[in-house]
Amino acid sequence: MIQDIQPHQFDNQYRPCPPDAQSYALYYEGQSTLLKKRKDGIDFPRFRDLERLNEEIYEEAVYLFTIDEERFYLVQNISRERLSEFTMENKESFRYAEPQYLAFAGITGYQLNNWYRNRKFCGRCGHKMRHDEKERMMRCDHCGNMEFPKICPAVIIGVTDGDKILMSKYAGRAYKKYALLAGFTEIGETIEETVQREVMEEVGLKVKNIRYYKSQPWSFSDTILMGFYCDLDGEEEITLDREELALAEWFQRDEIPVEPSRDSLTNEMIIKFKNGEV
Repeated sequence: MIQDIQPHQFDNQYRPCPPDAQSYALYYEGQSTLLKKRKDGIDFPRFRDLERLNEEIYEEAVYLFTIDEERFYLVQNISRERLSEFTMENKESFRYAEPQYLAFAGITGYQLNNWYRNRKFCGRCGHKMRHDEKERMMRCDHCGNMEFPKICPAVIIGVTDGDKILMSKYAGRAYKKYALLAGFTEIGETIEETVQREVMEEVGLKVKNIRYYKSQPWSFSDTILMGFYCDLDGEEEITLDREELALAEWFQRDEIPVEPSRDSLTNEMIIKFKNGEV
């Protein structure tokens, strides 16, 4: 999966030290990231690549994380060379870009950028927030409000019936490939209740024998994904929620039209079932 970057080591402990010329500078506009595309993959600008047109870049940078000994920082409101080799590319490219550790850095930085961008002002009193010196947290000195990064719990659900698994396609989304049922946990419910509710809401089915598989950080949607397999409980006739899904259908193991990819928990769960490993 996208976060599996071994032997590289990701360290997200907050260490607000200043950048140097060799540090990576992550810059975002909307859903796009500044990067350089090479024959062997992608690369991000370093501070030395941007400093000539951005005198304040070192003072305004926000520490994000390290991978191995390389430090990554968030930079904002920069000027770029008109014919720069660095271009703005959509975040979806990180699903497949190489090297994988830089793709993971890019999408993780995207999640943090969105959080910082949405926490400039206090949601309680409206005053400007400031960066805390010790934790990754935004603090309001006026009312004392503290804001920490937002992570939304969600489930990926492999509904099975013997040698069949239920797969679906989303309605109204750019992603058109087969996926498993999924949904966010609501306030006041357990993760297992989320599984039952989402299956009933999206396809009108009851499930039993809910069992945890594994989790995945998914920065594309500020989410921590938790994967579950469960068994059909009762009739297999589908009642489709057409606002959420374009289709949902049962597939035998040997008929699953999905091939392995490196990015998602969803794909891994489908392939595990396809290969008879669950």
